[in-house]
Amino acid sequence: MAIAFLFIIPIGFVQALKAFGAVELVLAGIGVGVCSSVIPYVCDQLAMSRLPRTSFALMLALLPATATIIGAIILAQIPSVRDVTGVLLVMLGIAIHKPAALEASR
Repeated sequence: MAIAFLFIIPIGFVQALKAFGAVELVLAGIGVGVCSSVIPYVCDQLAMSRLPRTSFALMLALLPATATIIGAIILAQIPSVRDVTGVLLVMLGIAIHKPAALEASR
């Protein structure tokens, strides 16, 4: 994210200056940043430390589907057949993944 920030800041800096004049936009940006990055990351870390590996993997497998459903309901972003196929392939890949067997102790 830091590298992306360094590449993008020269492009959007002039437009962003206008937004800093409106307190509502700054607060909305902070809210979006916290809700879309900080809270999910903290929840993932807490879940990973408390759930069994298989349960956490199941939750990760369901994540693309729930995100697609929320996007369709709240944002009216209706997925195409290609989008749904991609979500199903990601879920399938997570569901059928088997971790490598650990080497026997010497």
